[in-house]
Amino acid sequence: MDLTGYVDDLQQRLASAAAMGGDDARDLARRLSEPLDAAVRLVLFEALAAAAGEITAELAPGSVDVRLRGREPEFVVTMPAGPDFASAEAAALAAAPTASIEADDAATTTRTTLRLPDHVKTRVESAAAAEGLSVNTWLVRAVTAALEPASNRRAAPRESRGQHLTGWVR
Repeated sequence: MDLTGYVDDLQQRLASAAAMGGDDARDLARRLSEPLDAAVRLVLFEALAAAAGEITAELAPGSVDVRLRGREPEFVVTMPAGPDFASAEAAALAAAPTASIEADDAATTTRTTLRLPDHVKTRVESAAAAEGLSVNTWLVRAVTAALEPASNRRAAPRESRGQHLTGWVR
């Protein structure tokens, strides 16, 4: 995405506003325009990253990430692989009217503070980095997967008589 047009527009608006203040104001606006370029790009990038985070919350377990390539942001959309996602999406669209009410409730996002022990946070960051995801995206996917109905998860091992183990294996 090319931000140059937005930055140029802001610089032109600054020059236009400064023109009303006389020569000194015009000179000040001209001197401020160049250093503002980097700051404006950073602010726009942060706004795009926040928007991508909100979109990711709606796409979970898919994601939208914003990456910086040179001076320009680039969107990367990752949809979950496999037929389970497509069939779950189709089932949601064909579901009863109560599902649409639940979908409306899920349309907003909520900021939640999550307190993790340092060693867990380090492992989450490593796992997210290994998958090329932000920590937020990785956590949204993990929570979404944990909340899936048991029928959508992989079949659990059958319980045998005697000693058995339960838990998660990666």
